[in-house]
Parts: sequence; C-alpha cells; structure tokens
Amino acid sequence: MKNPSSVVIVEDHRILRDGLRSLLSSSLDLKIVGEAEDGLSAIRLIEEVKPDLVLMDLSMPKMSGLDAIREIKKEYPDTKILVLTVHKAEEYVFASLTAGAHGYLLKDAGRAELILAIESVLLGKQYISPGISEQLVSAYLEGRKPLEPESTWESLTKRERQVLKLIAEGHKNKQISDYLCISAKTVEKHRANLMGKLDLHNASALTAFAMEKGLTAK
Repeated sequence: MKNPSSVVIVEDHRILRDGLRSLLSSSLDLKIVGEAEDGLSAIRLIEEVKPDLVLMDLSMPKMSGLDAIREIKKEYPDTKILVLTVHKAEEYVFASLTAGAHGYLLKDAGRAELILAIESVLLGKQYISPGISEQLVSAYLEGRKPLEPESTWESLTKRERQVLKLIAEGHKNKQISDYLCISAKTVEKHRANLMGKLDLHNASALTAFAMEKGLTAK
C-alpha cells in the first residue's frame, strides 16, 4: 500500500482551512502535514515539511499567493501547486499558471471536484476549473497571453508590489523591513519609487490603488 500524498493548505481564513482539512482528512490517499495563513509562512512551512502538494489561495496578507508560487517553484520545482481561489478573471488564471501552478480551481467547487483536481495534479496533469471559460483555457493552451494594455502597474518591480501590498495592509516601514528582510531605508526608497511611478503621494492613495489591483486580502 502506497504512502498517502502530503498536502499543505495555504489560506488566510481559518474557517476555510478547517473546512478543507475536514474535507480532505477522510481521504486515505491524502495527509494534511501543515497549514499556513499567508505566503511568507507558507514558504517557511514548505521548506520544513516538503509536501507533495500545496493548496494555494491567491489573496492573502504579507505575501500574495502568486509571489509564493514563484518562490516555491524556484526552490522546490517538484512540489505540485493547486490554486484554490474565488478569482475568475483571466489575469489571475494566466498569472498563476505562468508562475508555476499546476492547476486552478474555483472555491465554489464541491468535494468531488476538489479531489479530482488534487488527484490530477498529483499525477502530473493540469487541471483548470470548468468555471473558467473555454476560450480562456484554449488561449492558455495555445500559448497566447491575455491582451492587456501597458500601464504603470506593469512597470512595478516584484519588490515594489510586495511593499505596496504591505503598505495597503497598514504596515509601517519597520514592520515591512522585518517581513521582507530588508533595511528600513530600502523600504523608504521603494515607497518613494511607488509614489513616483504611480503619481500617488500618500498612503491612502497607495492603499486605494492596491485594493483596485486586488493586492489586499479578501
């Protein structure tokens, strides 16, 4: 008898983590080996337990699911990642799959579909929720990118987006420097760059922009 596949749940809402654990615990083929409520904690946990599969939310505090996926795939390329989210917009689907996710499942899925998606991803197959439009799936499989106009958003670096997210969540420079392991002076520089690139000149404006872009946890 084969050993059950190890799973880490990454979700910022505790009630949803509890529900997922309950749903999956009844499967003899799966074993929950850890849970995390944000991307940063997820990376530390995965380094410790090295799971076969990660169930990954996208909108979370401190570090988004997308950034976490990129970091996990860079350090642990064999770890399978199944995104579990409310976001249907094509920009999230493309970004997740491009970052390295092996599947994309919407949160309105039932237990049977969740198990099917997990089994498919563990077998090395790609799974995309039926709730995602066929046109979008075809575009991805054909290697086409979604058509999006160039904007100042595209000019932001990965680190600037991380700092913007943390600013929008109400963190001060010292807290941001601790979270990202950079100096407070570097945080100030990133904040200044954000204000300059986006032409937004206070924390309230930056927060409103971050919310518009879906950076803040929902």
